[in-house]
Amino acid sequence: MTTKITEQNVSNLANAGIDWQAVKTSNFTAVAGQGFFVNTAGGAVTVTLPSSPTIGDTVAVVDYGGVSATSNKSIILAGNGSKILASSINKSIVTNEVGVILVFTDSTKGWVINGSYVQAGIIGVPGAPTIGTAAVNGVNVDVPFTQPADNGDATITTYTATASPGGATGTLSQAGSGTISVTGLAANTAFTFTVTATNSIGVSAASAASNSVTTPNPQYVAATGGTVTTVSTNYKVHTFTGDGNFVVSNAGNAEGANQLDYLVVAGGGGGNDTGGGGGGGYRLSAGTSTGSYSVPSPHAACVASITAAATTYPISIGAGGGGTGGNSIFSTITSAGGGAGAHGNNGGAGGSGGGAGYGGGTGGAGNTPPVSPSQGNAGGASPAPLNSPFRGAGGGGSNGAGGNQPGGDGGPAAANSITGGNVTYAGGGGGAGTSGSGGVGGGGGATPAGSHPAGDGVNGANGTANRGGGAGSASGLPNRGTGGTGGTGVVIIRYKFQ
Repeated sequence: MTTKITEQNVSNLANAGIDWQAVKTSNFTAVAGQGFFVNTAGGAVTVTLPSSPTIGDTVAVVDYGGVSATSNKSIILAGNGSKILASSINKSIVTNEVGVILVFTDSTKGWVINGSYVQAGIIGVPGAPTIGTAAVNGVNVDVPFTQPADNGDATITTYTATASPGGATGTLSQAGSGTISVTGLAANTAFTFTVTATNSIGVSAASAASNSVTTPNPQYVAATGGTVTTVSTNYKVHTFTGDGNFVVSNAGNAEGANQLDYLVVAGGGGGNDTGGGGGGGYRLSAGTSTGSYSVPSPHAACVASITAAATTYPISIGAGGGGTGGNSIFSTITSAGGGAGAHGNNGGAGGSGGGAGYGGGTGGAGNTPPVSPSQGNAGGASPAPLNSPFRGAGGGGSNGAGGNQPGGDGGPAAANSITGGNVTYAGGGGGAGTSGSGGVGGGGGATPAGSHPAGDGVNGANGTANRGGGAGSASGLPNRGTGGTGGTGVVIIRYKFQ
């Protein structure tokens, strides 16, 4: 029970055969058979219990100042080689105005509390945790530990791991065993670690030192080639608008960065005099390795980035086609040129297919040759001959199929922000219409068809350079114009450089 300083309680203590001493205000060593009034108003006081006590020895301690519950003003009981309440760590009186009688038992239990004066406010710092095997985790180190057997009779709230050299720390707020991750460590340095436990009284002794672990030396990609820009502070972007070489002089490592995100767009297909050209093949990584830039649906579920190697990667940029567009190539990634728009029947196959012509036919197949995920979509169809005047379908785009005749729109383009800005690529070209304007281009370098006047023909528009868009078809009656040329392709590579 809790014993307050009252006239009766002091009388009880006095009648217990205790030889009482004057008030103590600083650290002292107790003598068996004596009682001590302790005033901690000026700060914590350590009561060192008698050395080599014998069974039945007693020491009484009373909180005279009435402030032992105040931080840094507790009464600390030091065992002096003997246990206190079966614990080898010191205890503290942290309840105001209490008196306790400590009785020595044996080496197993040490000093215990007289049953008439049991004080629940006697607690201590925890014992030392047991260290586990430290291990590198990326650029950090994980330090496992086991909770101490003795929590000091107060719940442990925090464990702290400390690195040597340098003193970097990591903490974990819980009562039981666990693992602490220590961050901010110097690279390529050997470290050991200790762990301490903290409760409401204070901090335990440190555990034994852990095994030695050496932190990695993070490396980052360094490369040349193309037009180089910096985006989002830590990322380099290499843009190739013509054939060249991407030369990696440092491949980086997993502890730093060694991944290459990419966008590979082939040349767009050419427009004919009724069918629009298909967009160039559109292949890309998921964009999650280098800053998580935007890759909108339906392309969000893309393939993984490429792990860099210290080598030269030849880059090929597909030409825009008067017929089928040219392929673009980076590493193991080949994007197929867009299919050509048709004059009379079926559109040409390619990355995205060309639109069908006036004579009736199917749109060219997209994703040819097939890859996963798909690099493009089919061109629009011409369900029946429409040869007076001539009319056609739109080419397929990277984000959807081309529209059917007459005057089918080009398939929509896909957006991508690998360069830091949102840009669309590889839309399909528009097909020839009946009058006025033909089909609308699918964006991303794709172009609309020429109009269809009853007279001399109108040429189809060319695709925009380095966007991989399909060209617009031509039109006119009786003299038809010339279909446009598809837009050239592009290869863009992105990586973290610091």
